[in-house]
Amino acid sequence: MKYTGNLIKARSYIVFILGLVVAFGAIIWIENASGFAISPSGPLITPSSDRQGLRKPRPLDERERQWARLAWKYFQNNVDADSGLPGSVDKFPSATMWDTGSYLLAVISAQQLKLIDTAEFDRRIGAALDSLGALPLFDQQLPNKAYNTKTLQMTDYANTPSERGLGWSVIDIGRLLVPLNVLVWQYPQHTAAARGVIGKWHVASLSHGGELFGARVDKAGKTELVQEGRLGYEQYAAKTFSLMGLDVSTSSNYTRQLAIVDIYGVKVGYDRRIPRLFVAQNYVISEPYVLDGLEFGWDSASRELAWRVYLAQQRRFERTGILTAVTEDHIDQKPYFVYNTVFSDGKAWNTITENGSDASAFRSLSVKAAFGWYALFDTDYSRKLLAAVAPLNDTERGWYAGQYEASGKPNTSINANTNAVVLQSMAFIEHGPFIRYQ
Repeated sequence: MKYTGNLIKARSYIVFILGLVVAFGAIIWIENASGFAISPSGPLITPSSDRQGLRKPRPLDERERQWARLAWKYFQNNVDADSGLPGSVDKFPSATMWDTGSYLLAVISAQQLKLIDTAEFDRRIGAALDSLGALPLFDQQLPNKAYNTKTLQMTDYANTPSERGLGWSVIDIGRLLVPLNVLVWQYPQHTAAARGVIGKWHVASLSHGGELFGARVDKAGKTELVQEGRLGYEQYAAKTFSLMGLDVSTSSNYTRQLAIVDIYGVKVGYDRRIPRLFVAQNYVISEPYVLDGLEFGWDSASRELAWRVYLAQQRRFERTGILTAVTEDHIDQKPYFVYNTVFSDGKAWNTITENGSDASAFRSLSVKAAFGWYALFDTDYSRKLLAAVAPLNDTERGWYAGQYEASGKPNTSINANTNAVVLQSMAFIEHGPFIRYQ
């Protein structure tokens, strides 16, 4: 009876110990299944044994230099002579802050590659910064989501003037801050102007409790702050805000919302905030990881996540024979913009619009994704990607966005982001990343 009584008294401790055993068993199972190790402070992303290192800088060969010159054609044709701002798509005088950031990085890349001289570099950067400093701001706080590049008016995405504006995108502003940071620290002749642009913004509105927030106009016409960004994009944008001293500790964390999915034997990271509960799409695509590598040289977490995104695309080719380099892209027909994903909304190789509608008919091999992976990883597969996309261009206008999988026809959209990433990729091969984040 005494033994039984003592056992009853000790039952809470036994339950506790059993709970620990179960918990540690679960941890071991998760580690083995996912390749993500768990520490007392949270998940740690462990490096893959087969992970490739970043390509070492080297001079471009003549073929690569010609690719860069071809990309620069876009910006020779599509920058407004008065405002100095780029159109997002060939002959379309509208741009987001993302497009504008892409243009500034294209100019910096062209200067590094000696495609333009110092005088042209200073003229282009100076004109763009003057216009950025003159933009009307949404709620007099931050840049609107879109502008007419001729008039500098706030617009909607169709380039229709909007007196109030749409709100701001914190991810787009984060993209713009990449070249502004480069200018501030590496081009002293433009430091004052770049700081002047940022100095007009109410940057405190971009971050709350360590998270990034955009803004939109609700049905009642009021400004509504909304958390913005999913795994990949959220951390990419947070890097430039951290350089400004903003508290982005929550958005910088790669593991806070991390989930994994097995795709052809590759444990790919994705954002566990599913669209039907959290509204925003949780795309896994090449772009944020490619840009993070080209611009910052990756950190330990993004390097591993990027490798797995790349490797899943290589494995799809090995299993199906379909060359795969997927990301978000403009397309040359309705709906005009789609997300070709490695994984999104519970499906591998899902192609969708921003609102989640099926767009699988437009699944494409992306020129900018192919160039980005080629610049970052010197592998047989990255060279295959480049060989496939090399013909996809107009010699007088720049690079097409890609090639449709179903028909094999080119996606003839010619746009700022594709051509900027081509230029960035070539600049990376020769000079390495623009900013060393760590």
